[in-house]
Amino acid sequence: MNALGLSMIMKMGCICTRESININGTKYVVNERLGEGGFSCVDLVENTTTKKKYALKRILCHSIEDQKRAMQEITYCKKLRHPNIIELIDSTFKGSADIVVQATSEAFLVLPYYRRGTLHDYLALRSFSKKYMDIKDVLRIFCDISKALKYLHDFTPDPVAHRDLKVANVCLTENMDPILMDLGSCAPATVQICGAQDAQKLQDIAAETCSMTYRAPELFHVESYCIIDQRTDIWSLGCVLYAMLYFKSPYDVVYERGDSVNLAVISGTVHFPEETPYNEDIHDLIKLMLKVSPSERPFIDKILERTEELKNKYDNVV
Repeated sequence: MNALGLSMIMKMGCICTRESININGTKYVVNERLGEGGFSCVDLVENTTTKKKYALKRILCHSIEDQKRAMQEITYCKKLRHPNIIELIDSTFKGSADIVVQATSEAFLVLPYYRRGTLHDYLALRSFSKKYMDIKDVLRIFCDISKALKYLHDFTPDPVAHRDLKVANVCLTENMDPILMDLGSCAPATVQICGAQDAQKLQDIAAETCSMTYRAPELFHVESYCIIDQRTDIWSLGCVLYAMLYFKSPYDVVYERGDSVNLAVISGTVHFPEETPYNEDIHDLIKLMLKVSPSERPFIDKILERTEELKNKYDNVV
C-alpha cells in the first residue's frame, strides 16, 4: 500500500472513531478540545442531525459534593435568562458519584459555541501589536457586561453573585456582544460569616473557584464576623475594565513578576501606564471599583450610571 492510501485510511479511521455522546436523545460528535480547567473541560461538538456546532462542557465529579456543585451550575444556567448571560441548550448526568466505592459521574452541559472565543482571547491577540481598543467599543462592551451583572445582583427572590468574573469568562458573539459564562462559581450574593470556621470555609472556596488576579481583597482574608456581598463582583469588574484597556488585569502583571498578588490586592495598589490613549475619567471609574474596603465600593447601579455618562460623553465626540 502506498503512503497516500495509508494516509487516507488513517484519516478515515480518525473520523470513524470520533467520540459520540448522546444527550437526552440527541447525538453529538466531538470535533476538538477547546479548553481545560481544574474541574472541567470544553469540547467543540456537532449535532449529527442538524450539523450545528455547540460547546460541550464536561464536569467530572468524584464525590457527592462535586455532583451537587455541578447540579448547582446547571440550576443557575436554567434560571438565569439574560441576553448577555450564556444560555443552557441541554444537560445531563452520566454515571453516579459514590464516595464509598469511589465511583465518578460526569455532568454534560450543551452551550452555544462562540467562534470568536472569549474576551481574553481577543485581548491577547490585540496585545501582540499593542492595538488598544477604541474607547467607544470598550464602554459598549463594558456596559453590557455590567447589565448582565446587574441582572444577577438584582435577581429575585435571591440575588446572585458571580464570584469569578474575568475576561476569560466572557465570550464574544460575531457582533462583539459580550456573553457572561461559567456560572459554576455563582452563589447567593450575601453571605453572613459567623466565626472563624465560616470564614475559613469561604476563604477556601474562594481560593478554589475565584481566579487570584481578579479576586476581591475580602476573599483573600475573610474576617471571622462580617457580611460578604455582591461587591466582590464590583472589584472583579474593575479588573475586567482595566484588562480591556491594557490587555491584562492589573494583578496579572504582579503575578507574572513573581510578586505577591495577595499583598498587592490588599494594599490597593493600581498602576496605570504612563503612556496611554485613554483619558483620566476611565481610570477614575476603575479606581472607584478597586476600593480595598467593600463598604467604600459602589453597587452595580452606580457603575452603570457612571458608564452611561461616559458613553454619552464619547458618543458625542466625532
